[in-house]
Amino acid sequence: MTTRRHLLRAAAAGSLSPWLAHPAWAERLKSTKLVVGFAPGGTTDLVARRVAEKMGGSFAETAIVDNRSGAGGQIACTVVKAAAADGQTLLCTPYSCMVIYPFVYSKLGYDPVADFTPVGIAATTTQAMAVGPLVPASVKNVQDYVAWVRQNPQHNTYGSPAAGSTSHFLGALLGIESHLPLTQVPYRGAVPGITDLVAGQLAVMFTTTGDLLPHYKAGKLRLLATSGTRRSTFAPEVPTFSEQGFANLTSEEWFGLYAPAKTPAGLVQAANTSLRTALQDKAVIDSLAGVGLVPTPSSPEEMAESQRSQALRWGPLVKKIGFTADS
Repeated sequence: MTTRRHLLRAAAAGSLSPWLAHPAWAERLKSTKLVVGFAPGGTTDLVARRVAEKMGGSFAETAIVDNRSGAGGQIACTVVKAAAADGQTLLCTPYSCMVIYPFVYSKLGYDPVADFTPVGIAATTTQAMAVGPLVPASVKNVQDYVAWVRQNPQHNTYGSPAAGSTSHFLGALLGIESHLPLTQVPYRGAVPGITDLVAGQLAVMFTTTGDLLPHYKAGKLRLLATSGTRRSTFAPEVPTFSEQGFANLTSEEWFGLYAPAKTPAGLVQAANTSLRTALQDKAVIDSLAGVGLVPTPSSPEEMAESQRSQALRWGPLVKKIGFTADS
């Protein structure tokens, strides 16, 4: 009893974090916010909102989403970097902000490793390659597309949701490996690119599989490949890039939660437990599936390891492509 009293006094005096003084992390916070670096309605925003709905009431009494869009998600990262390490501010982001951006931007306002503590992966998506009515129906796979572009070099452009995105790099890698001078047309998000694709103004588009599914199911475009290690559960009839001889185009991008650096381990674990519980909820699973996302719960340690391994993979690939934000 005396020891406990001394610990509480020390915590109150500021010499010991109250989260370490006693298991208060097991109690709910009053509130927490999930900061998202993209506009409402996008994939990252949807992940955050579905998770927040369930974390409110478990990890915190209330959980809200705070959209800080801009600079491809970088603004949200800097906001969370500067936040107090008390569990009241978390970041929900695609891994590109932590894995790819260090190789694309000469100056980032944050260090993906030093400034954040991984909480857990939430969901995973694959990319897909789609062609529209501008491409003949005889083009049924990636090799057919490569052959068609060789014969029709005026159609050597491909769309992506943004320069520096995973979609951009997959198209660039296809060009390098096929020895084709493919030129990216960067759009402001997937929707305008898909609109041009369906209208026959663009030959091919690389973007997340979920972005393309509604139009694919409606027969308005064709999927030539998906980027997973296995075929997508949402389009199992479509072969992967790897199956078609393009193993370098394998990509499974995850969306995850981060806390500011130095957040106490107890708080991180509590947030991870709440996240895992949310990802088991049928409503969350169904909502994520609607945009081609698969719940992929992980431990903080597994997320950190994935971040490290993906950075090791993407660094050389980005260098091979030769793209920087300054180029």
